[in-house]
Amino acid sequence: MRFWCVALASAWAALASTEVRATDFCSSCELQLGVGGAFHFWGYNNTPVIPLIFHFDENRWELALFRFVKGQEYYSDTFNYNIQWTHPYWGAAFSRRLELLKYEHWRLFLGLGAGYRSEEDRQTSSLWNFAEQGGLRLTPKKSYAIELAWRHFSNAGLKKPNHGQDFATLTFSVYPASFR
Repeated sequence: MRFWCVALASAWAALASTEVRATDFCSSCELQLGVGGAFHFWGYNNTPVIPLIFHFDENRWELALFRFVKGQEYYSDTFNYNIQWTHPYWGAAFSRRLELLKYEHWRLFLGLGAGYRSEEDRQTSSLWNFAEQGGLRLTPKKSYAIELAWRHFSNAGLKKPNHGQDFATLTFSVYPASFR
């Protein structure tokens, strides 16, 4: 219950800080679906990620849901043993995005916000985290968009252990008007 109260309060505060008119609030809304994979400094850890991302206010804000499909393991050469880092879990993020470079058909962006994970584990020992992202947005046509993004969940070392969760996503925009 506390999660939903904090999420609603954060969304309300974000919306209250921007000038929004009822007629154009969702004129630039966008839903993105895609695929991804988790990795860490030791390499790919064979964990697919399924992202569902909602952008609004001209891509300035992002509300995202991630499903980490498999548990994450790491084989330790030192101990000759598979170390279980995580079990399958859900992640969510609410981020403010900033476009660094903006051209007609591509953009570079950074984002920072709050993240939530459905479990504490060896990677991140807290449910609430910082959510960072950086990526490339391609728009070959006005009604199509493709994003390649690097993402990271971390509690900034406030509680140990904090290895963080790194993952990359490739998403495609879904515009309902495109299917007519």
